[in-house]
Amino acid sequence: MLTMFDSTENFLLTSLQLMSALFIFVIGLAALWAVYAYLVDSTQKTQAIRRNYPVIGRFRALFERLGEFFRQYFFAMDREELPFNRAQRNWVYRAAKDVDNTVAFGSTRNLTVPGQVIFVNCPFPTLGEDAVPSEPITIGPFARQPYTTAGLFHISGMSYGAISKPALEALASGAAEAGCWLNTGEGGLSPYHLESGADLVFQIGTAKYGVRDAAGNLSDERLQAVAAHAQVRMFEIKLSQGAKPGKGGILPAAKITPEIAEIRGIPVGVDSISPNRHPDVGNTGELLDLIERVRRVTGKPVGFKVVLGAYGWLDELLGMVHARGVASAPDFITVDSADGGTGAAPMPLMDDMGLPLRVSLPMLVDKLTEYGLRERIRVVASGKLITPADVAWALCIGADFITSARGFMFALGCIQALQCNKNTCPTGITTHQRKFQRGLHVPTKAVRVAAYVQNLSKEVGIIAHACGVRSPRELRRFHAHLVQADGRTIGLDQFYPESERQIVAALSWPRDQIEVVHASEHRSRPSPLEPLRESSLEPRIAARKSAPSLHAPVE
Repeated sequence: MLTMFDSTENFLLTSLQLMSALFIFVIGLAALWAVYAYLVDSTQKTQAIRRNYPVIGRFRALFERLGEFFRQYFFAMDREELPFNRAQRNWVYRAAKDVDNTVAFGSTRNLTVPGQVIFVNCPFPTLGEDAVPSEPITIGPFARQPYTTAGLFHISGMSYGAISKPALEALASGAAEAGCWLNTGEGGLSPYHLESGADLVFQIGTAKYGVRDAAGNLSDERLQAVAAHAQVRMFEIKLSQGAKPGKGGILPAAKITPEIAEIRGIPVGVDSISPNRHPDVGNTGELLDLIERVRRVTGKPVGFKVVLGAYGWLDELLGMVHARGVASAPDFITVDSADGGTGAAPMPLMDDMGLPLRVSLPMLVDKLTEYGLRERIRVVASGKLITPADVAWALCIGADFITSARGFMFALGCIQALQCNKNTCPTGITTHQRKFQRGLHVPTKAVRVAAYVQNLSKEVGIIAHACGVRSPRELRRFHAHLVQADGRTIGLDQFYPESERQIVAALSWPRDQIEVVHASEHRSRPSPLEPLRESSLEPRIAARKSAPSLHAPVE
């Protein structure tokens, strides 16, 4: 027994001696490194902090890096972070997981912040048995194959390459289950888009990936091949993107795999940088020519995506549509917000270029109404619209559809690590490294994508019913108020009022063209043209002039 005790004691003493020696060795290495770092820092000439504060100045970069994560999890309040705060992200996480999304005790949202949107409830809200689903809307009445959908919320453009294979597979499967469309982004059409059966919007970027010939020009044959897929329901010409208006798409070389290079028709190992505009579209006339060409070749609805900036351009565009005829109009316009997202963009464009959606969406809707084209050209709103309140606001302003990219990234598990451009996304969404992708389980995430769409649409309906309408597409501007600097609120219908000129312009189309448009589509909102035909225009204008407020707008 004594021998065993001695053996144990000897083992412990030996272990302690080894650990002590190892500790001294590590301390010695640290001291040697400190001496080396001191000599290097005090003599280098590129960084002032390290030169003036050798060794300890090196920790500044480390603390800056760690600060991003500490602020997100420990120090930032629920509604402080950008681009999306914790309250917004958590709502999406819960909706995607299809768990209880109620809150207790009271709102953490400051309702007195200027610019805040508040919906105004009706004293007699819509009963559950009186509620109706959103009616279908048809896009592209002059296309050979118009597209009809009742969905409110859809997946915005994220190309294969910018996002990973499992992320794309989950989005496509979730879109098919939820009945929403999936925009391919500008990276071309991959097998993973098609295998789920989801409705697709094929985006034509400035580099024309997937529909270009060997010289990089738009190919009618490639267009026809893409359009031959029944799932490709529409084509979207990308003029600009919210995070980088005036700059083409950027796919870093680290994210270009051989498969992605083959789909796009580009070399491996070289940054893929698209032109900052379509080389063949240098004016409004050429844009309408391109829209008509793609529509004629494919037979499917064609629109474009744009960040609005130049105020006068809409007048030029819509005036030219008037001159050419209603059939020449784009079938839809996707208006992107200046605070939209991307995988990689220069900071000056991301922070300081383009109009935010709060300005551009009402401007577009009002211009379309002014020119009598509101029912001909459908409006798709995009840019930081990820919660029910965001979507309901866009519907109030006049959007027909809402799309989101980053909202669906959160549904896939994005933690806003801000690593999209580095190929090191820790959740496997925007990286092509297998060690990160293995964490993204496609069947599970597909279910969450579908649940996000369904729960968001359900809660937009809750807002609509509280406002006293039967379905979300019946929301109007007078259903929401905007908080002013003095704390008082003003209705969106007063902040963005309709003018008499808009009513008059609605009658400007030849009657036969109006009839063609209205006979070709299922509308979810009443047309401004039909009630105006039933009665004379003058009494309606007189009624608007004598009304004490704009809370009874002409439908």
